[in-house]
Amino acid sequence: MTPNDLKKRRRLRELPVSRLFPNMITIAGLCCGLSAMRFAMAERWELAVSFIIASALIDGMDGRVARMLGATSEFGAQLDSLSDFICFGVSPPMVLYMWQLNEIHGLGWAVVLFFAVCTALRLARFNTALFDDNQEPWEKQFFVGVPSPAGGILCLLPLVFSLQFEHGYTLPPALTACVVVLAGMLMASRIPTFAGKHIRIKHEYIPGFMIACSLLLVLFIIEPWMFLTGLSVVYLISIYFSTRKWRQLKRGSAMPDLHDQDA
Repeated sequence: MTPNDLKKRRRLRELPVSRLFPNMITIAGLCCGLSAMRFAMAERWELAVSFIIASALIDGMDGRVARMLGATSEFGAQLDSLSDFICFGVSPPMVLYMWQLNEIHGLGWAVVLFFAVCTALRLARFNTALFDDNQEPWEKQFFVGVPSPAGGILCLLPLVFSLQFEHGYTLPPALTACVVVLAGMLMASRIPTFAGKHIRIKHEYIPGFMIACSLLLVLFIIEPWMFLTGLSVVYLISIYFSTRKWRQLKRGSAMPDLHDQDA
């Protein structure tokens, strides 16, 4: 073996910390998702929900950090997908099962399994779409179905809603089960939803956007559970507009084909 070959093998074995940093962020998010179940077993529901939200925030960071550092890899993508399944496909319904769904016994557990399966299907479809070269440029503005972090938080809505009341008002278990089933169906569906990373803001609107974000942050600090409930409702409403925008872009992309046929 030549000295050049030895140097090449040494470079393959040794990686800079910057390339490992995005994976470390993903693992931190995974630990948050698992810790949520631990706090649920101790009936510390506020902390359980908070750790799942922290996991969702971390999930939005690791991919961007990897692209900024030029450290994207197939290993990182697969690790992120597995972490998403645990944090948003297993942890939220398990927290709800320990909180209330256990009251309806086998039906409650069936709802947990249904949500986990829907999350797995959504993530598998997302992973296979990464290798689809036939996707139109405008289609990259949308996700197919509700992303798993958003689905996990929507699943927690009944618990988040109950945390707003000092006396522990809760929805009926059957209604909680319906919310979980609906969130799972939205993830597994083919409904187009806006992809936040492709949203662009005009320069003249940036100051107003920053002020609005600051006000929302203050509201989150003062009334976190009410803020999350309102944010979830706004997100559900946005699905209507994303579907309408998707249809408009699809019709627009089909027009040149019609003209070509006429020519």
